[in-house]
Amino acid sequence: MRVVIAEDLLLLREGLVRLLEELEWNVVSAVDDPDDLLVAIEQHRPDLSIVDIRLPPTYRDEGLRAAIEARRRQVGTPILILSQYIERTYVRELLADSHGGVGYLLKDRVGDVRQFMADLRTVAEGGTVLDPQVVRAVFDRLARTSSRTELTPREREVLGLMARGLSNSAIGVELGITERAVSKYINRIFAKRDLPPGDNIHRRVLAVLQYLDDIAT
Repeated sequence: MRVVIAEDLLLLREGLVRLLEELEWNVVSAVDDPDDLLVAIEQHRPDLSIVDIRLPPTYRDEGLRAAIEARRRQVGTPILILSQYIERTYVRELLADSHGGVGYLLKDRVGDVRQFMADLRTVAEGGTVLDPQVVRAVFDRLARTSSRTELTPREREVLGLMARGLSNSAIGVELGITERAVSKYINRIFAKRDLPPGDNIHRRVLAVLQYLDDIAT
């Protein structure tokens, strides 16, 4: 797996490099600013890029903007965003192109190495991963503000696990239900969200996006 890292904090950047290389991933570039990130992605065409939201010079959203630009130039290039805080607006922007291969994790998630590596693989393979704390914040607010067709509590649980990148079988294990039951819940979600039959990966992303739209209004 070929990886580009964009992180301005030297210790975290070098820590990520060492972790990935110990697990036999190939870090082809590790940079600390958005311009170098774009060059590295263009040059190396990595299987995954891990990007801090806040990069120089203003440390606001330069990393996110560079990631969005990279996906504009190379559609679907997998990007995992790391953030210190829950920022729902950034989640919405990251997912806006609906191509998959995106993730948004809080930096303390790196400490759980096994789950972190599983999340990296999910994004590299074209899946979508959202940090559980981000999902919780999204759905807590959603429960108070949603104006769309109401989902049941179980359907909200399923959608939250979908947003974290879990497969149908993994959702079933998490909730203690069969994979067939999970499929039924997901189809109900798609119906309530007015998402017609088609690419299920695309519909999963769109379902989460609609919830984020609810929150923004």
